[in-house]
Amino acid sequence: MTVRTRIAPSPTGDPHVGTAYVALFNWVFARSQGGKFILRSEDTDVERSSLQSEQMILQALRWLDISWDEGPDVGGDYGPYRQSERLEIYHEHASRLLDDGNAFYCFCTPERLDELRIAQRAAGENPGYDGLCRDLTADEVTRRIEAGETHVIRMNVPEEGVCRFTDELRGDIEIPYSQIDMQVLVKSDGYPTYHLAVVVDDHLMKITHILRGEEWINSVPKHKLLFDYFGWDMPAMVHLPLLRNPDQSKLSKRKNPTSINYYRNVGYLPEALLNYLGTMGWSMPDEREIFNKGDMAEVFDFKRISLGGPIFDLEKLSWLNGQYLRALDAESFMDRIQSWAMNRDNLQRLVPLVQERTERLADILPQVDYLLGDRRDLTPAKFDHKKLNAEQVVQIIDHLSRSFDELRAWEGDVLYECCQNLADHLGLKFRDVLAPVFVAISGRTVALPLFDSMVFLGSDITRVRLREALAVLGVSGKQRKRHEKSYRAYQVWLRDRVNDVS
Repeated sequence: MTVRTRIAPSPTGDPHVGTAYVALFNWVFARSQGGKFILRSEDTDVERSSLQSEQMILQALRWLDISWDEGPDVGGDYGPYRQSERLEIYHEHASRLLDDGNAFYCFCTPERLDELRIAQRAAGENPGYDGLCRDLTADEVTRRIEAGETHVIRMNVPEEGVCRFTDELRGDIEIPYSQIDMQVLVKSDGYPTYHLAVVVDDHLMKITHILRGEEWINSVPKHKLLFDYFGWDMPAMVHLPLLRNPDQSKLSKRKNPTSINYYRNVGYLPEALLNYLGTMGWSMPDEREIFNKGDMAEVFDFKRISLGGPIFDLEKLSWLNGQYLRALDAESFMDRIQSWAMNRDNLQRLVPLVQERTERLADILPQVDYLLGDRRDLTPAKFDHKKLNAEQVVQIIDHLSRSFDELRAWEGDVLYECCQNLADHLGLKFRDVLAPVFVAISGRTVALPLFDSMVFLGSDITRVRLREALAVLGVSGKQRKRHEKSYRAYQVWLRDRVNDVS
């Protein structure tokens, strides 16, 4: 048997360090067994998926020197490797489930499902589908489909019994079927959900081992049921420990930079970052801290994976990156600096910002210090503003941070519109809204044009700096909840505004 592993990122946002972590372990295990590593794009979330996001993920993994034997860009014997190009395959398998009585059409409206969940929570029950449409007759189903009623396809789940499976790291696991919802398999738009597509793809692409994050353990019963319904053997399961923040919470962008692009843009070396990810829950037999993925593959053993949540510690990563930097010879060190910030493409973006503001070349560095390095240290006093109180400053930074997280395009006009919308909503002057953002981004009240600066820095560094500003301002839990509520109201206001214009 040829070992075949895969990584299946969803192209709906930034390339996440968690994706790189899982990709590394899949690559290492496959190589340790002389097997194949496959990359598959799970792009069936039509509203959020984009080819741009997919390309960012591929580029980030390549920057880390993680390569794949089959994928959407390199092809292979088991393609297509984008789920959006495999819809006919999923429909065929959904029909098979329907014919065998292992799935059913559901016509329940979102309103009914919302009411059901509310009632279940009020009764202290786990929210889940109640099976209302499961026993509809074939004639009733046909009549409602022909009448044009919106519907989905759900999987049948036993009401009693226990799902038993083995995890290569955790041993035997049992989960009662009573805890498993009757999962939607095909959405009303005809696209499959993750749960149907992942099972079909893993079987047809001959995946032998599934290495993924432990957050997927509770989904195994759904997947095992589908494997059983189709009469297929389920691949070996390996659920890796989750990366965690220093406070033991799941690694999240609210508490730690999570985008691979952030680490590239601030000057971490790809080999250092990959080395660090290799230490997340795993160690070399000789306990050395500096090693590459090839070293890992030579000695890889699941038994050396620790189930304790590995802490993603920026100080430790910076220390490790320093070891790599200091090990370079002078020529290589200069090459790294040039490729990181002083390359011609980067300078071409920088020149329009500084050329008209420069009288001597020596004037350049003070203008761009916050663009090529860290911005100046922040203090709460730097955010003092004669037109804004402390609560308004926090609200502006909080709401813009949340708005920027949702952007699909990182362009000056889009950023301008975000700030203008917020100013209109808050009834503030545009320049007053920009004032605390200038400080958060540059560490000063006067700097190069704000939107050009944010475009140059990129979405990852910009958003991290806004979150760091909130930390400096000491936002309390009560404030955070208040601003979450305020932001939801702002979102409603924005939707109403869009509807009025259209």
